[in-house]
Amino acid sequence: MRHLRILLFLVLSVYSLTGLAQSTGGKITGTVTTENQKALESATISLLHAGDSSVAKINVSDKAGKFEFENIPDGKYLVMISAVGYESSYSPAEVSASSTNTKLKTVQLLPQAQSMAGVVVTAKKAPIEIRAGKTVVNVDASPTNAGLNVLEILEKSPGVAVDNDDNVSLKGKNGVLILIDGKQTYLAGAQLAAFLKSIQASSLDQIEIMTNPPAKYDASGNAGVINIKTKKGTLRGMNGNVSLTYNQGYYPKYFAGANFNYRSEKVNIFGSYDGGQWEGLGVLSIDRRFYKNSVLSGTSDQKTTRHNKANWNNLKLGFDYNFSKKDVAGIVVTGRLNPWKNWQTSTSNLRDVDGEVNTLLLSDAYNANKSNSISTNFNYKHSFDSTGREITLDLDYGYYTSRGNNFLTTRIYDPSEEQRGNTILLDGHLPSNINIYTAKTDYVHPFSKNTKLEAGLKTSFVNTDNNVRYQRDTTTGWKIDDQRTNHFVYKENVNAAYAILTHSVKKWEFTGGLRVENTNASGTQKLNDSSFNRNYTSLFPNAGAAYTINDKNQLSFAYSRRIRRPDYEDLNPFIFFLDSLTYGQGNPYLQPEFSNRIELSHTFKKFITTTVSFTQTDDIITDILKQYTEKKTTFQTKENFARMQQYGLSVSLNKQLTSWWSLNVYAGVFNNRYNGIYNDGASNTPVEIDVTGFNGNLSHSFTFAQTWAAELSGWFNSNPSEGLLIARSMGAMNAGISKQLFKKKATIKFGVRDILRTSNFKAYSRYADVDLDVFNDRRLDNRIYNVSFTYKFGKNNIAPERRRSGGSNEEQSRVKSGG
Repeated sequence: MRHLRILLFLVLSVYSLTGLAQSTGGKITGTVTTENQKALESATISLLHAGDSSVAKINVSDKAGKFEFENIPDGKYLVMISAVGYESSYSPAEVSASSTNTKLKTVQLLPQAQSMAGVVVTAKKAPIEIRAGKTVVNVDASPTNAGLNVLEILEKSPGVAVDNDDNVSLKGKNGVLILIDGKQTYLAGAQLAAFLKSIQASSLDQIEIMTNPPAKYDASGNAGVINIKTKKGTLRGMNGNVSLTYNQGYYPKYFAGANFNYRSEKVNIFGSYDGGQWEGLGVLSIDRRFYKNSVLSGTSDQKTTRHNKANWNNLKLGFDYNFSKKDVAGIVVTGRLNPWKNWQTSTSNLRDVDGEVNTLLLSDAYNANKSNSISTNFNYKHSFDSTGREITLDLDYGYYTSRGNNFLTTRIYDPSEEQRGNTILLDGHLPSNINIYTAKTDYVHPFSKNTKLEAGLKTSFVNTDNNVRYQRDTTTGWKIDDQRTNHFVYKENVNAAYAILTHSVKKWEFTGGLRVENTNASGTQKLNDSSFNRNYTSLFPNAGAAYTINDKNQLSFAYSRRIRRPDYEDLNPFIFFLDSLTYGQGNPYLQPEFSNRIELSHTFKKFITTTVSFTQTDDIITDILKQYTEKKTTFQTKENFARMQQYGLSVSLNKQLTSWWSLNVYAGVFNNRYNGIYNDGASNTPVEIDVTGFNGNLSHSFTFAQTWAAELSGWFNSNPSEGLLIARSMGAMNAGISKQLFKKKATIKFGVRDILRTSNFKAYSRYADVDLDVFNDRRLDNRIYNVSFTYKFGKNNIAPERRRSGGSNEEQSRVKSGG
């Protein structure tokens, strides 16, 4: 109760300080009808700057065909009105000190079969928009996105980097919370990457990138939130699309997807299916140097050929029913079946200080996992009036099951290639079950057109049960390996409340929010009878302000405090083997990490934004390598290693150079400083790491001959780091060309990714007694040729969509399914 009183006090304080002053910005209003003067609902209304036809704002017409734009700076504009099946219309408009309220004449849209003489202005939705507090990627605005999957689109999005293992980072930091329509995917790690690869561009509307998300989002995700919006539920009548994609690298990879939506006045039924197969090949090389009392005692070089194969089937069905104009309820059921396999062959040479081989190890590993999940969301919304005052309720349940197998064969040889001892066989079975229950409610209360209050409550319960059973055989018979067998049970309850107040006055826009989260967690290792309990309550403030200096310059400021809780699998103390010398192990004693981030941005002429930022993260959760010098073994785990400070500078540029050529550029420089203590089990060693890295992406988009489009894009990362592993430079160049067919209902696209085969991961670690280099060579498989076909069917009149975010956002992101 004490924290809720603090929350209420802060909200009332912010509200009293900001006041309820009315904005003095200009307003543009109008009405759109069909040729028979019937009101046209859900027409797209784009407010364009008259000088360069760049998009200022976008809205849709209501049931009466009316639309309006508020808080418009002085200047000359062009209002573009469009709807599928109709010719677009353009109307000039101006806002000035003498004319703050502009009412346009009623616009009648003609069917597309008829022509409109005199229309010479062309404009389109910008591929990338910089808005207050977020960057928006409009997927359909770039025609060559056809045939790409979500991960490929993220790869070329401003500030986003995707490394060679498909991990997503944002502005130089890991720990990104990825949502689908505001709702998490129930996956993480390799399985999240596989799922994102299965979602095709034809199913997407927008991608929102937020480094300082508002308090209504879970406080998890230290680097920020990426919200992927799909097209479900947007069209009236029967609508949908189907898509087919074939990629050819070293192995073929293919995908298929379909989604449909049927919408009437009271009923909305929607569904989607994505399925496919991905197969890849890579060679992982690890060179290690071992020290004893700071003196080199030997080295090892290891080469592992990895062959990966994954399949997935994702199905979603949903139903909404409008009881009245103010009440709507719905249910969404999502099911996933994602099996994957991995074959690995390793050769490891253990050398003495002179470089002579004294031991040779040959290992073969087979890893497999079958992960299934089903999740259900029930949602309800009540609208009190037409001002936007509403309350929503979400109830979620998710069940996840994973069945993993890890079989390792090792043979040891002396320098003369004579086998020492017997062949060692290790057989592991790793079953896992996770149940997630969440409930949340959100309330929106507009006090006026310029002031709005949002508040909400949430509770979640997570139960995980992980069991592992290893058997070992050295030709004397299978025996339980007690050192590696374990049974770990983890339970967690998080209770949260938030409030956000937004207010605009003259040229200012203010946002203030506060979220409080209470966490109660317990873990038990049943076989060794050890357990822990954690209970803590944290406050997460969020604030932002934007000031429009004039029609060319805008300043904005944002601050947020966030948390990153350990993934459930990272808490699991089980062992997973790469080979006999290299393995991974969880850490049940991980604590959450907390970060504070400040950003200051300047936008010039709506197309170039410069941002400076500072982030401090305490108790950072990071991958850390530890080794046993005597045994020449190395294992990877996660620890709360250090405090990290990041200084960043980034520039984003989006410009329509000509009517047929658009340019998008992002460049960022980030300095990461780590200070921590490394413990090798015997002593503590201070570690300081200072790394400056660069990441950027660039894309040129071209349209020609009305139905053709092309794109040339690329990305480059220099010295990216997260923790103690520092990567070398890597990048890629991509190209594609697309053609619209069948009256623009279909698109066929040809493309090639990583033309120069430069996206190979290299990294090194140098600290305490750890000294190693890593190289993941995928040159045989990273140049990929693709062809895709997408076809849209059904009626074309667009109606407002209804997306449900669900309540289990943060919990789902911490579920892993092996890999």
